[in-house]
Amino acid sequence: MTQFVLTVTCPSRRGIVAAITAFLSEAGCNITDCAQFDDPASGDFFMRVSFKSELDANIDSLREGFKPVAEPFGMTWAIHDEAERMKVIIMVSRFGHCLNDLLYRWRIGALPVDIVAVISNHLDYQKLVVNHDIPFHYIKVTKDNKAEAEAAQMRVVEETGAELVVLARYMQVLSDAMCRKLSGRIINIHHSFLPSFKGANPYKQAYERGVKLIGATSHYVTSDLDEGPIINQDTVQVTHAQNSNDYVSLGRDVESRILARAIHAHIHRRVFLSGNRTIVFPASPGSYASERMG
Repeated sequence: MTQFVLTVTCPSRRGIVAAITAFLSEAGCNITDCAQFDDPASGDFFMRVSFKSELDANIDSLREGFKPVAEPFGMTWAIHDEAERMKVIIMVSRFGHCLNDLLYRWRIGALPVDIVAVISNHLDYQKLVVNHDIPFHYIKVTKDNKAEAEAAQMRVVEETGAELVVLARYMQVLSDAMCRKLSGRIINIHHSFLPSFKGANPYKQAYERGVKLIGATSHYVTSDLDEGPIINQDTVQVTHAQNSNDYVSLGRDVESRILARAIHAHIHRRVFLSGNRTIVFPASPGSYASERMG
């Protein structure tokens, strides 16, 4: 049986869950995973439902049938076939730890996506990417050609049909226009020292200040640098006995893990935007083992 996922956002009111579950039951569907959240801060309701059709219903008939259910509640909703892999573009500069981690997870099947391209403003990882049979696009970025470079990047996004762009330590600030075009479908990773340790060598600065926790934050990209809605965060403890190189190594490890977790949550449609915040539903025990890797 085909596994589907339904995502719903709407103003909170009585009867939403009853309407959704009644529709699925009447359509011959069996719910396999369900998560919901009523947000008192925004007054909005969020729900994600995984289900199987026991009558082999196709996705078009399910979408058509759900329209009259959604309309009275003012729902923003979508139904997806979970077998369809999301098309992803990775952008990278000269730090390759996140790129290498994502390629490894993708290669062993732990990251169930279609990587349709890698874009870089340097040639360092061209051979690595091509050896994975993934198209590599070298797009040089300077102060003078930034607009042309971003136009070239957007052409790759549009021509490949990419649904998600991942900044795997891509060290260029994107324009407001590009951030708006990719709103809600571009994810970045950064060390959690911001804004305390800006500029080059943040881990060296952290070491010199005696930092005891190294962290990383994955978030959606907005025009406010490194201040977009947060998807995932984590930390690792360090001590005075470790040197600045240890800080770098541990920092890169946590960056890679947290970026992968954010991508998993997004591709499995577990992340809902709510203003400057996110609602992130965790994977349920026993389901989607690949989501919990990392």
